[in-house]
Formats: sequence, structure tokens, C-alpha cells
Amino acid sequence: MALTILRVVFVTVAVGLAVWTISADRVPVESPWQSWLVFVGVIALSLVVIGADLAIPSKQLDTISAVYFGLIVGLFLAYIVHLALTPLPMNSSARDVLRLVLAMILCYLCISFLLQTKNDFRFIIPYVEFSKEVKGLKPYVLDTSVVIDGRIADVIEANILDSQLVMPRFVLSELQAIADSSDRLKRSRGRRGLDILNRLRANKAVDLQIYDRDLPEFAGQPVDLKLVLLAKHLDGKVVTNDYNLNKVARLHGVGVVNLNELANALKPIFLPGETLDVLIVKPGEEVGQGVGYLDDGTMVVVESARDHIHKTVKVAVTSVLQTSAGRMVFGRYESDAPVQTA
Repeated sequence: MALTILRVVFVTVAVGLAVWTISADRVPVESPWQSWLVFVGVIALSLVVIGADLAIPSKQLDTISAVYFGLIVGLFLAYIVHLALTPLPMNSSARDVLRLVLAMILCYLCISFLLQTKNDFRFIIPYVEFSKEVKGLKPYVLDTSVVIDGRIADVIEANILDSQLVMPRFVLSELQAIADSSDRLKRSRGRRGLDILNRLRANKAVDLQIYDRDLPEFAGQPVDLKLVLLAKHLDGKVVTNDYNLNKVARLHGVGVVNLNELANALKPIFLPGETLDVLIVKPGEEVGQGVGYLDDGTMVVVESARDHIHKTVKVAVTSVLQTSAGRMVFGRYESDAPVQTA
């Protein structure tokens, strides 16, 4: 509603400006049709401006502010340089041309600089601060492995991680190279990673940014170290499934979110003495052992269950072992419990 009123007022002002221009003889008109031409031209110009505004519904404040402040700084610098060149002997025409060239070059350079650094740009005046709004406290820098894994999309949609997601350009390039691989397995993994990124980008509740800049310290470094350096530069955390990257990031003092560790932490805790219903699927390594799996993939090693393969049995938990590969549950087959055939 407010935009509609603004556009109506804008057209009304354009009509008044056209009438004032014609009546005050601001432009030379020799016949009535020229007056109508000026009137229609001003109205058409106002409609073109409104049409351009409607054609670009989603406008980015950081881009507009970068152009605005770039023009101001560029014109100011051009004026300063022009004053510095005043003592040089040249005629007025050459001086005007030089002023226009300086303004054009400096405005372009300032706008280009601000557009390339708009994520780091902060303009502060008393009581008012214009800065890029970032969701959450620290951004999460995504690794190739965690994108290919796919569980990151479910974690984000569950609102467990609500900060900004950062996808570095070099990681995206690596993912594209995997998707274009001649190996069928790698190609399918890479394409699944690209599908996960598209799924995250399509979610309006997710703030996913592609980081295009190359920091000076990136030169000659492998992808894993680039990820760690970028997370350190952004004061963020690395999201990965890579155990070695996990250790490298911790050595550099960078926080890590490991989805494997998160998955293990979310698995249910079993106490000694609890009973479970487990399907025995194969024999264990020790004599008499049977092995089964819970719905979340947790391995259950059951004593005296080798003779009950392909059956669901009652198991009494004796101990739980946490390993780097995940959690293992050890139990004892209760011979007096009812046994169901799978």
C-alpha cells in the first residue's frame, strides 16, 4: 500500500514538473505539439522508472549502499585530485575533460572495491550502524565431505544449526570436479552433493552464501587448510565428517562441528541391565557371539546368540563402548526370554 501511494505521488509530481517546465518556458517550444511532446516525455520517463522498479522486486541493500557510497567517495576524490591539479597549465576545456575522466575512473574503482568487499563493509555513524546482517553468532563453513554426506540438510531443517552457512568457491569447484568425474561412484556422489546444495538454497529459512574471495594466505595451500584458514578469518566453525580435518582445525584453534560425533551424541543411551529386542544377523568374532544392529545403526554384540541368527531375541545390556567409529553395545542373550522368528 505504501509503495502504491509512493508511485502515485511520484507520477503526480512528474505531471506537475512537466506543467511547470512548459509554463515557465524552461525549454524552448515553438508550437503546441512540442509542448505536448515535453509533457508526454516527462510522464513516460516517470513510468519507465516505476517499470524498472517493478522489474527488479528483490533488491539487495548492501549492493545499493555500495553504489551509493562508492559514488560519494569517488566524486569527493575526483574533486580533491582536481584541486591538486589546478596549478597545471591547461585550458578550461581540457580541465573539464580531465575532471570528467577522473570522476568516471574514481567512481568506478570505489564502487568496484565496495562491491567486492561488501561482506566486510561497515559504515558507522553515531547511534546508527549499517552492516551486513548475519544469522546466528558464528558462520558455519561447509566441507566437501559433509555436503556429499547429505545429512547436513536434515540437520539444518531440524533447526539444530541456525547460523549462516558459508560455501567456499574452492569447495564448490572441488564438488563440481567430483560430479564430472569419469568414475561412476564419484560422479553420483558429486551430483548428490550438488543436489543437497540446491536443496539448501531453495530453503528460504537457510542463509547460504557462496564465498568467492581468495585470501592472500590461501596461496599454495591444500583445500583442507584453506577451509581452516577461512573459518579462522570469518571467526566461524568448520562443518565436516573428515577426522583428519577435524584434528587440523583443532590445532589451529578453529571450532569444528563433526556430524558423525553429533549423530553419536544423539543416539540413545543404554544402561547395564536394560533389555533390547535385537535381530541377530551374523555371527560375532568370538565363540558363541551373535551380532545385530539397532534402527540407528548401532552395533550390538550378543553373547550366546550365535545359534539364533535371523531371529529377534531379548538382550540384556552388559556394557557400552564408545569408539571413534561409533558406539557399540554388548549384551547377553536371555535364554528364558521369548524368541521371535524374523
